Amino acid sequence: MTDPTARLNSALEGRYRIEREIGEGGMATVYLAHDERHKRPVALKVLKPELAAVVGAERFLAEIETTANLQHPHILPLFDSGEADGFLFYVMPYIEGETLRERLDRERQLPVDEALGIATAVANALQVAHEAGVVHRDIKPGNILLSRGEPLVADFGIALAVGGASGTRLTETGLSIGTPYYMSPEQATGDQAVGPSSDTFALACVLYEMLVGEPPYPGSTAQAVLGKIIQGAPVSATAVRRSIPLNVDAAIRKALERIPADRFRSAKAFADALADPSFRYGASPAGVAADAAGWRRAVYGLAALSLVLALLSGWALTRSEPPRPTVHASIRLPEPLGGAWGTMALSPDGSLLVYEGPAEDGDASTQLWLRRGSALNASPIPGTKNASSPSISPNGREVAFLQFGTSTLMVTSLDGGVPRTLVESGVHWGGEWSPDGFIYFTTLGERGIARVPAQGGPVESLTTPTEGAQHLDPVMIEDHGVLLFWEPTPSEFLIRALDISSGDTVTLTSSGGTPKYLPTGHLAYVSITGELMVAPFDPGRMEMTGPAVPMVRNLLAGLTRPPSWAVSETGTVVYASGTASRRYQVRWVDRRGASTPVDPGWSFDPGSNNRGLALSPDGSRLAITILGETAEDIWIKELPDGPLLRLTSDSAQDVRPRWAGDDRITFISERDGPPAKAYVIPAGGTGRAELILEHDLDLWEAQLSADEGWILGRTGGTVNQVGGRDIIGAPLGGDAEPVPLIATDFDEKAIRLSPDGRWLAYESNRTGRNEVYVRPFPEVDTGLTAISVDGGVMPLWAPDGSAIYYVTSANQMVEARVTTEPSFRVTGREALFTIEPDLLIPQGEQYTLYDITPDGERFIMMGLMEAEDAEVILITNWFTEVEERVGR
Repeated sequence: MTDPTARLNSALEGRYRIEREIGEGGMATVYLAHDERHKRPVALKVLKPELAAVVGAERFLAEIETTANLQHPHILPLFDSGEADGFLFYVMPYIEGETLRERLDRERQLPVDEALGIATAVANALQVAHEAGVVHRDIKPGNILLSRGEPLVADFGIALAVGGASGTRLTETGLSIGTPYYMSPEQATGDQAVGPSSDTFALACVLYEMLVGEPPYPGSTAQAVLGKIIQGAPVSATAVRRSIPLNVDAAIRKALERIPADRFRSAKAFADALADPSFRYGASPAGVAADAAGWRRAVYGLAALSLVLALLSGWALTRSEPPRPTVHASIRLPEPLGGAWGTMALSPDGSLLVYEGPAEDGDASTQLWLRRGSALNASPIPGTKNASSPSISPNGREVAFLQFGTSTLMVTSLDGGVPRTLVESGVHWGGEWSPDGFIYFTTLGERGIARVPAQGGPVESLTTPTEGAQHLDPVMIEDHGVLLFWEPTPSEFLIRALDISSGDTVTLTSSGGTPKYLPTGHLAYVSITGELMVAPFDPGRMEMTGPAVPMVRNLLAGLTRPPSWAVSETGTVVYASGTASRRYQVRWVDRRGASTPVDPGWSFDPGSNNRGLALSPDGSRLAITILGETAEDIWIKELPDGPLLRLTSDSAQDVRPRWAGDDRITFISERDGPPAKAYVIPAGGTGRAELILEHDLDLWEAQLSADEGWILGRTGGTVNQVGGRDIIGAPLGGDAEPVPLIATDFDEKAIRLSPDGRWLAYESNRTGRNEVYVRPFPEVDTGLTAISVDGGVMPLWAPDGSAIYYVTSANQMVEARVTTEPSFRVTGREALFTIEPDLLIPQGEQYTLYDITPDGERFIMMGLMEAEDAEVILITNWFTEVEERVGR
């Protein structure tokens, strides 16, 4: 069968490019598309083939012209329409936000004032349409978009065209224009005299639901719903919610009259009644209840109802609330950290999203953010700087997280408060807050799974991986006592299941990570290729009972681990979508902060936060780390727009280049196995890499002294370790072992020797935060000078040695002028500029991520480019799709 998306793209070539399907309704399939001519995203709706056959291309194109002229702030405009390869389509703006349906699914009831504001805006939009002769016919929460708090009515584009089709032929297709809960009686009985009051009836149903929490005529089946609508039983919103004004209740009751002539004469009249405190209609709310019994008895005498029920016998609803289709939507979050949104967590009910993002004030690299379902924006969570791996408590009130730098497992309230510590140190990854009262996490030492009571207590070890392995992302299936986790290897991602009571462990798959157990009885995980896979799973037997099916593609995967994603117990899913990483450009930045691309036609992927760049002493070449197919390598770029020369091609990561004179490059690699070591390679591309420094610990920086008499290195433990980073050195040309130069209980890092080789600049957190210091070299114990104040990272010497540049906690570039006579001291400091947010991603607390030209007039930095394909996707009611596509 031909892929309809491929057919569409072929038919619309040069006009629109289909990117993905974003929704499907009874009448049309909705695609996110790119308008090639106007360079903008659009929503392209394609009529269902059976409906297109009934309407016909000629009628559709002729009658839809009327809707194209509808102009109102609360009507979603029609950009375009047409026929292509048998497809009938129309085009509207792509709106970021959510539908009223999604809002009601999440919150159930809205504040009275807000509900009235939405209903009034929609009524005014309907008035304009009705005056133009257009009846919508399908007003419902799903067709009301909320963009920045303002409602937009969608799908006027097919109202007139579909309305003009033959009623008989439409019935034969099995389709109906309208949704049961919001159908007027004349629509429910198939009466073709559908006019403006039908829209007002539907809008009154929507307003009632916004206020009360369910439609005015609920029911477990379509037959029951339509029976109540046809009988026209009176309802009262005030009787259910006393805060609703009497005039609003009266307006709703009049708009819901069974006979169209008894309703408002126009949508504007309905809006006016909602705003008129003196408006009254019919019986009081107290009298409505007494009359209801008589209306309920009358329903059994309606002969027409049996015909309607027979026609709609296949149209079943499973709950008293409206049917909830699976919806995929893009949501807005603050700019991601380093090109990828971090770890994510959803509350059990799916109403709260906590995720790892950039620190709000720049004092730290990360922070946790909270996005409540009713909010358009996220808010930073106090006390979560340098935090990652969030997990929301089963009651949705607290979040557990790992604090980088201290390896501490902490918990804090989502409503604000002082975080409490559960595990003082020794946490590598985690944790997962389980309903069994424990928080599960990966230990820092053995890298196995452990757990701690959520209220505090002793830590219990559960797994011990083999040497060099680690167990990550634990998930406890409480009812069965089964623990899921995954184990990355150089060639595979192994998902394992552990029976806590017996200790038995089985491997479920060798191609996935970040597993989750779904209440539907399925195992979900992310494949190495970035697909969200789902398979039937029997936790009692610890085995998948059917094949895994790809449910979502193109998750934003990283180089060494699957992407973060989260799923709630109610079937809400959130994940980042896009390519493996975002693209960067190299930019010149002058002393005022203005930046320009070095080579506008060149972009690249620097890989992980181990990226680095270095200008040659004469400024004509750039050594840079670029991610290849499997790992980062060192390349040489001829500036400004010359060719690229690849220096390394090992399967291991080769990172953090530094120039050693004009003709050699030092770099860090694990090419000979861990730990990471320092190497040197000719810059011309014809020589081989030579090992020049190794240590029992990883080395993550290396620099040759100006006279090439010394090689300096900087050790690094794990990401979360404090005090494990020290500066070591060894004389070149001999067999001397490296010796510690600066080794304290704190972290020393970002090493930079002065141009004359006499002074060593570096960072240390000896005061509790990172500051820049200078010591004499190689007699490092004979002096110490503080360079920065109020925080400083990433030191860099001026080419002539007269100044040291560093970056403050406020992301300002500071020039500290120094002198060495009669002693080393700072003679002045000047803040040059604030670095643009997309230029220096704040992951450089351990390494200097920029360089300076030989004349000292320009810096060179990596700038993050816009990435159109990176976004955060939210899926609601996902379990419905899982059960339909995967089965049990």
